[in-house]
Parts: sequence; structure tokens; C-alpha cells
Amino acid sequence: MSARAPNALREPAAPPAAGKRTPSAKPPPAVTDAAAASFAALTHKLDYLDAADIRKVREAYRFADEAHLGQFRASGEPYITHPIAVAGLCAEWRLDSQAIMAALMHDAMEDCGVTKIELIERFGAPVADLVDGLTKLDKLQFSTREESQAESFRKMLLAMARDVRVILIKLADRLHNMRTMDAVAQAKRTRIAGETLDIYAPIAHRLGLNQTYRELQELSFQHLRPWRQAALSKAVQKARGYRRDIVERIQHDVDKAFVQHTLNVQVFGREKTLFSIYNKMREKHLTFAQVNDIFGFRIVVGTLMECYMALGVLHQLFKPLPGRFKDYIAIPKANGYQSLHTTLVSPLGTAVEFQIRTEQMHAVAEKGIAAHWLYKSGGAQVQEAQRLGAMWLQSLIDIQDDTHDANEFLEHVKIDLFPDAVYVFTPKSKILALPRGATPVDFAYAIHTDVGDHTVAAKVNGEPVALRTELRSGDVVEIVSTAGARPNPAWLNFVRTGRARSKIRHYLKNMEQEESQDLGEKMLAQAMRAEGLHLPGPPAEEPADATLWQQLTRWSGNKTRDDLFTDIGLGRKIATIVAKRFTRLMAEHGIKPDALTLTMGRYADDDAPSQGLVLIDGSEGASVQLAPCCRPIPGDAIVGYLGRGEGLMVHTVECSVGKRLFERDSEHWMGVDWAEQPTRAFETAVTLLVHNGKGVLAQVAQAVSEAEADITHIDMGNDPAAETTELQLLLSVRDRLHLADVMRTLKRSPAVLRVARVKP
Repeated sequence: MSARAPNALREPAAPPAAGKRTPSAKPPPAVTDAAAASFAALTHKLDYLDAADIRKVREAYRFADEAHLGQFRASGEPYITHPIAVAGLCAEWRLDSQAIMAALMHDAMEDCGVTKIELIERFGAPVADLVDGLTKLDKLQFSTREESQAESFRKMLLAMARDVRVILIKLADRLHNMRTMDAVAQAKRTRIAGETLDIYAPIAHRLGLNQTYRELQELSFQHLRPWRQAALSKAVQKARGYRRDIVERIQHDVDKAFVQHTLNVQVFGREKTLFSIYNKMREKHLTFAQVNDIFGFRIVVGTLMECYMALGVLHQLFKPLPGRFKDYIAIPKANGYQSLHTTLVSPLGTAVEFQIRTEQMHAVAEKGIAAHWLYKSGGAQVQEAQRLGAMWLQSLIDIQDDTHDANEFLEHVKIDLFPDAVYVFTPKSKILALPRGATPVDFAYAIHTDVGDHTVAAKVNGEPVALRTELRSGDVVEIVSTAGARPNPAWLNFVRTGRARSKIRHYLKNMEQEESQDLGEKMLAQAMRAEGLHLPGPPAEEPADATLWQQLTRWSGNKTRDDLFTDIGLGRKIATIVAKRFTRLMAEHGIKPDALTLTMGRYADDDAPSQGLVLIDGSEGASVQLAPCCRPIPGDAIVGYLGRGEGLMVHTVECSVGKRLFERDSEHWMGVDWAEQPTRAFETAVTLLVHNGKGVLAQVAQAVSEAEADITHIDMGNDPAAETTELQLLLSVRDRLHLADVMRTLKRSPAVLRVARVKP
């Protein structure tokens, strides 16, 4: 067979048309032929359905035609031509009758005022659910277009997670709109093309619909970068002429070699798409002439074993380039794609890529998850594509469970749409596909949420590595976990998968809420004692107090008692003001301040002074933080600043930053104190003036070690020629007495001239 280049940019099959229009009294002049609006345009594509199903599809067509009556596209065509074209694309994937019906009616709810109840009564719940999943949310409920888009994407993706036909219909809808978008205003065209490139093309790739993926990319490129697209198109046409002889000669040699080895194969010429050429030039800073893999070949064989036999024939014919062979049959890509890739050096010295696959692998490579309908008899490749597609769809549901903000959900999904992947192994030889740049933390969350939450260390190929280490294909990864460990906020700086990011954020938010809730309850209890009253218990324990709590939460604007505590703990509400309101409500119910409680109000239930309401012992989480400006340690006199929405920030009494905050916002300050038995060491900063010479750092480190402290960070001066250097150390110490001991030990070192604690 002769080499043939694929049609990189598809010409619109119908006159350019896109954009929705309100009903008009008469059709615009552009409407000259209504044949495309008739059911006959679709019928010949539905020959795989039985007569009963075709009757149902015809009924859906009549319903959609009636609903869209009087509506026209921007080009002037009857609007019904668009649903027919979308249904036609779905028919090419051989989707079932329910999906074809939903494709015909996919805009009926959004544009024609048809309700879901009507669709259920007439066509059944499955079809109505598909149409509902494709319907955008009403923009009036959102403050911005971005918020509306994010919520609509979330709705569609979750509907897709329940039924993959939703996204297949949506991709067909988007593909037809992209093919027929010339009549739309430039600003709208650019917005839709950008959205397609960011969301829909990656989804098509993730589900293995490579043909759709490539066309969406090409059409987006055409609308976003028309000048670059036109220039590249001309360059590729010229290159075809220059390289025709090379391609034909390689084709002839390959055909001859396979005939000699009696292998029955199909050889196709393959051309890189304009968008992928543009991307390669931009990412690798290449000129067009330096992109040497514009043309390649695809070998389609009959059986799996013939793939490897064909590879042997090619490697005997031409020399392979080292490091350019990839076996995606043994280890399929995350979307189910399977092929052998090898790059060979032709007799003319040019590098040529060959892809070798079976017919069924080719179907999965082009149609991905849609191959399930094309080849219902199954086969290992189709089942693998289905399994991997289902895994990603399940991950969407997991991300949704942990994410309540639509924009954050979309951000996590975008992360998971990265096409590049690395393939790593568990210690039991199970393969996991992760995005390029993924780390052991991503791997841990891919195995199970509990494994990720309790990760403390990792080994790659038997060697201990840092948790931020990037994994490479072929790595064997082992996770070390302990029951008491919990996610570290710093992990968010390097994790790459949407699943890991959403799980970490979800855990931290829950922890922060629990800690803030406890803190808020303590603060309100103390404020109530100052008023001479005890804080009433939960409504479930004391039904008589239920009305009081209900009135208080209604006044504060919170849904529940716990939400009120959280707001107090985060500084959104002031405990003393809430306590005064609560006191008035209790007085209305006949509950008066108790003199004994008022007298003893300065003591908490645990006999700690009320000035030390919040006891700092080092076990606090995100809701209580030690100020980085003054870095307080046990023994320092401290105060707490309740920032609005930031939790409690603890400063030393002498801290100049704290004093300025107090002058500006005195009502947000409260008393805090150290616990008698802190649970960990605390960081504080010291500055050292040392002689500049060999071994100085070693002497400093030895002195700190002798005093049983640790250096957690060190900053040095930038002038190596000076006689003295100033060092800034972050030391981990137990308390002020321990710090004094460390500083005395440092002063005794001959290299140290001066030691002082850093104060703001």
C-alpha cells in the first residue's frame, strides 16, 4: 500500500454554523436546503440498530425538531441540523439508541424549556438522565461566568462518571461546534477554542479517543493561532514534496521485507498533526526544519505475536535508534492505548518512527472507551480500555467527595488530564500509571487514601528517597506508613495528581475545622464564666437548652452550634460579644449569673488560670500557630492574636509586630499560656558572629549538639573574604532554659564572637 498522509485539518462537512439563536419569524436567506434537517440525513448511519430502536430514535427526532422549530444557527441553517450532526457522530461510534436519542435532544432542556419530567414520561428515565447531564446550569444562580462554567463542568463530569455516554455525546457536540464555528464572533470563538483545548481535548485523550482528541486540538489551534496554523500548513505541504521520494523508498523497502517474511500486514503513512508540530517546536525551541519526525509509518497486523515478529523484521531492515523503543503492549498507557513504538534510521540517515499494532489495538487507539460499542464482543484490549477509563471516572467521584468548591474541583480534574504518564510498580509487581512528575506521595494516594494519609517515608528500587522525589517509569515504589502520621501541608507544593491534592486538602480542612471548633468552645466557655454562667451543653444532652442554642445560632448566622464554635476559633466572631448575647438570651429564660461562678470565673475546669485559657503544648494543629516573627518558646511571656479566619497566632509579649497589631485591633487579643509538659521541641532563631575560617560550621554544629539541641536551618553571610561572618540559625530547643544552655555552650567555642536571640 502506498504511504498516505492523514487529513490533518478537517474541512467542515457542512456550511460554517455555530452559536444558538432565539426563534425568529422567518428563516434567514442562507437556508436553501432543509435536507440536512431531515431524519434521512441520519438514517443510513443507524443500520446497526434494530427496527424498534430506529422507531424510538425517529420519535426523539420529531420531538427535538418540534422543540427547536423556528430556531436557527448563526449561519442561517435550521437549528435541528446540529443535533442531527451530533447524533451522526455518536452513530459512528455505534452508541446505543438511548445515547442517539439523547444526542438529538441534548439542547432541548437548555434552549427550549423542556423539563426533565416531560422527557421521563415520554422517553424514560435513562434518556432523561443523559440529557440532564448534558444541560448547563442556569447562569442566573452564579455571580460570574467562571463560577457558572465550573459548576456546569462539575455537573457534566459527575454525570459522566455515572454514565460514560454523557461525555461521548458532549464530545460529539463540541466536535461539531468546533467544525462549524466560522460564523461566530471572534471573541466567542477564541473563548470556546481555549476551553476545548484546556478541557475537552484532554478528556478525549484520557478516554483514549485519539481521533477526536487530535481533531479538537487541530480545530482549536486553527481558531486560536490562525496565522501560525496557516504558516505551518504551508511548510508541511512543502515538506511533503521534498520528502515524497524518501517516504516512497522506505515504504517500498518495508513492503518488500514483509513479503519476504510472509507476514500479512497493512502499512499506512502517518503524519504529525500541525498542533503537535507547533507544540514540539515551542517546547524544545526548534525550527520547523529541526522537527524530523513529521512523517512516520503505522503497521497493522493480525495477531499479538505478529506485532513482535513485525518489530524483528523492521529491526533487521533498518538500525534502531537506542533508547527510542517503547513497548505499550506489555505496559499499556493510562487510557488503554497499546502499540509498539520504535524509531529507525533509514538508509538516507533520517529518523523514522514506526507504530506496530493489531486491528483491535488500532480501534482502541482511535476510539478508546467508545471501542466498547464498536466491538461489543470484547477482547483484551477493549476490556483494558474500559477498565482504565472506569478507574479515571471513579477518581472523579473521589475528588468530588473531597471537594465542595466547583473551581477547586475543576483545578483537580485539570491536573489529572495531563496526557504524559510514568508507569511504576508496587512491591507486588502491580503497575500504576501516574502523571509525569508524580512523587511517592501521589503513588501512596493512588493505592489508597489511608496509605497516603499515614505516609512517613518511601523507598524507590529498595533505596530510601525523599517524598518529593520524581518517579520514573519502571521504578518499584514502597511506602512506609505509621498509624500516628498525618498529611503535611508542604506536600501540596509537589504532588501532581488531582486525587492526592484533593485528599490532602480535605484532610487538612477537616483537621483545621476540628481544632478550631475545640478552640472556639474553650474560648466561649471562658467568656461565659467571666459573665458568671456555665456554657450550656449540647442540645442532645440537655433538651431544655436546645431553644437557647437555636436562638443564638439564628442571631449569629450559623447553621449549627459547632459552626459557631468554628467561627469563634477562626476569629470570625468574638467570644466576648457572643457570650454577652448568650447571657441576655439566658436571662430571658430566667437563668441568672451565679455569684460563685463569677468569683471562680478566673479558673477553668482543669484548674488552669483563665488567663491561660489556651494552653500551648506543641500538639496544636493549623488553628494555633507560633508567630514566625518572634518564634516564642516555653518560658516566654506570650499573648494570642485571633486573626479573622486565620486561627490563633501566638506572639511573645515583647514582639514589636504583636504590639502594632494590638494597637490596631485590641479586641482580637486573648490570654494564652504554656502547658506544664510540652510535647515537642520548639524552633527559635539566634544570630552568631563568628571568625571566618575553616571548620567554623563544624565547631558551631558540635557546640549545638553538645547542648542536646538541633539546627533546623542555617543562613550564612555572602562575603567570604571578610574576617567575620554572621550566621542565622534556627534551633530546635525545649524551652528558654535549654536555649540559654545552648547559647552558653556556643559562647565557649573559640570561633564564636557573639551570640544573641533574634527579636523582631
